Amino acid sequence: MIEVILDTETTGLSVKEGHRIVEIGCIELENLTTTSKKFHCYLNPERRVSQKALEVHGYTDEFLSTQKKFKDIVDEFLSFIKDKRLIIHNAEFDLSHLNNELAILGKQKIKSDNVVDTLSLARDKFPGSPISLDALCKRYRIDNSKRVQHTALVDCELLSKVYINLTDQKEPLLDFKNTDDDKTHFKFVKNNKYYKKVIKANPDELNLHKVYLKNSMKKNFF
Repeated sequence: MIEVILDTETTGLSVKEGHRIVEIGCIELENLTTTSKKFHCYLNPERRVSQKALEVHGYTDEFLSTQKKFKDIVDEFLSFIKDKRLIIHNAEFDLSHLNNELAILGKQKIKSDNVVDTLSLARDKFPGSPISLDALCKRYRIDNSKRVQHTALVDCELLSKVYINLTDQKEPLLDFKNTDDDKTHFKFVKNNKYYKKVIKANPDELNLHKVYLKNSMKKNFF
């Protein structure tokens, strides 16, 4: 299955207040493995960035004024995501802004029936716990040190790893093929980055374990 991790940055929170998109980032996944295909652009929102948004992503009005407008990249963007499932953290926010941009141009809106909201997945899996992207990175021990500010491609890279953990697909994918002699061959998918890390016990821990077994496991339970 081909999926697209998607993230946007905007001039502010609500489209009702006239806020627009300033950055779109997309990373393609095939069978939960990142491919080399990406889509990324900065956008001229044709309005000022709010102070709160500037603190989040750091994109100034001066920088954005030199970028392309959404109408200049819309066809390339729609072609990139066509017929692919979208994976978005807090999909309601991103879709509202994307569909607002599409509506301005008279384009068909993106439907939510082929969208996975990782915020909803996390809420169902960890009720009552923090489920921001940073919180999920911490839970799954994903290095988010590059996320000094919110930028679309960095957030997509982190979300791709969070998504794989949320769906419990942390093992390397296997390709099962039956040959004529009815033997099964196992083939690891190339460039898979999601192997479990094996942590070996150090000598002190091994000695403590031996002491524990000697003192606590005196009875034969079998």
